[in-house]
Amino acid sequence: MKFRTVTTRCAALVIAFSLISFFAQARFPQPNAEYQARRAKLRAQLDGPLVLFAYTSREDSSEFAIFFQEPNFYYLTGDSEPDAAVVLLPESAQPGEAKGPREILYMPARDPRQEKWTGPKAGPDDPGIAQKTGFETVRPYARLKTDLEALAKTYKTVYTILPPKQEDGYPHFTNAVAFVRAAMPTATVKDAAPAIYALRQVKSDGELALMQKAVDLSIDGQFAAMHAMRPGLFEYQIAARMKEAHEMGGCEREAYSPIVGTGLNSTVLHYDALTAQIMDGDVVVIDVACEYGGYAADITRTLPANGKFTPRQREIYDIVLAAQNATIAAVKPGVHPWVGEGSLLKISQDYINTHGKDKNGEPLGKYYFHGVSHHLGLDVHDPGERDRPLEPGMVITIEPGIYIPDEKLGVRIEDDVLVTADGCKILTEHLPRTADEVEAAMASGRVTPEKSNGGQ
Repeated sequence: MKFRTVTTRCAALVIAFSLISFFAQARFPQPNAEYQARRAKLRAQLDGPLVLFAYTSREDSSEFAIFFQEPNFYYLTGDSEPDAAVVLLPESAQPGEAKGPREILYMPARDPRQEKWTGPKAGPDDPGIAQKTGFETVRPYARLKTDLEALAKTYKTVYTILPPKQEDGYPHFTNAVAFVRAAMPTATVKDAAPAIYALRQVKSDGELALMQKAVDLSIDGQFAAMHAMRPGLFEYQIAARMKEAHEMGGCEREAYSPIVGTGLNSTVLHYDALTAQIMDGDVVVIDVACEYGGYAADITRTLPANGKFTPRQREIYDIVLAAQNATIAAVKPGVHPWVGEGSLLKISQDYINTHGKDKNGEPLGKYYFHGVSHHLGLDVHDPGERDRPLEPGMVITIEPGIYIPDEKLGVRIEDDVLVTADGCKILTEHLPRTADEVEAAMASGRVTPEKSNGGQ
């Protein structure tokens, strides 16, 4: 009797551990009701099954790789484990369709031998798995093809995410479409991406809370850079200080490859080599932010290496800041970010084109050659319709810049902005923005100089 009791308790602990591991890598999942509501909105738009696939465990076999879920799959499920799939069906069954669940999560069977190396995983047969995952039904992944074949008898349309024109790396979406077509050969395969992306563009309160946490920790990293910055350091050392602040706060990873560009590198938009030494008199563009609970921040500041802007550096900095202020002031529902006379892009371009000159007396507009904004969310460049007017709940960046290679002078200032019912809120408002505020922050938090040869 004692042996049986201990065995039962051990089994219960293993099951509990495995269910916890279902969400372990996301660290901060939202309540099941959040994902259920998203699926309900999507299902209301469907006239056929939607089939989505998690990333597989085969897509990166590197020992250095850490698994992160396919964003659209995660958005609808909260599932952070590989090798899964989900089928969503329209609310109303088709004539002749067998009665059954409208939301099904397909999970791979558990592998006790593999779990000795990776730890317990959730499986489709675990007690309470449906309640834990928030799905009406959970089935073994091995049943997916058979279930789709049955649906093909009553549905002539099936949705999934179609692959891009060029799918880099592992052909995840190409393989997914091939699987769906093999199981439902007579059905027309349509792209579910536009409907999913439209939902993703407007954030819920739960998403905004995670994004604010990512922003706050990214601000911590920016302050760490301000306090550490001085001539003699290498670009990668500044990035390292920032990443430490992010990870100590609970971020899973950087939101994108860190950009720390000094001198001429400050004029390279996506510079990420981080090998140069920071010299006295340089400005340093620092475009570094982290991801929390799957959600990204995106922040850029431009710092004087020695703590003080030169008059010319301050002049260019102030023009970029004023262009950003003018653009942020225009953010409100109904405004177009990129298209048209009143768009955010046009506002920022017009300001930079009409303020300041280069060394030859030419307008500065030619040194501003990128967009002013993009959506932010599960991806740092969140997908969706670019021409869609702004709506409350959208989160966008505002990031004008001027890059003058002849002067080795690049300035970009980027903040994350939430569109509200009557305007906007700057999520990054606690980070210094003006030249005076930047200099004051650098002076107030300067760390004691230390050897910084970086192993050179």
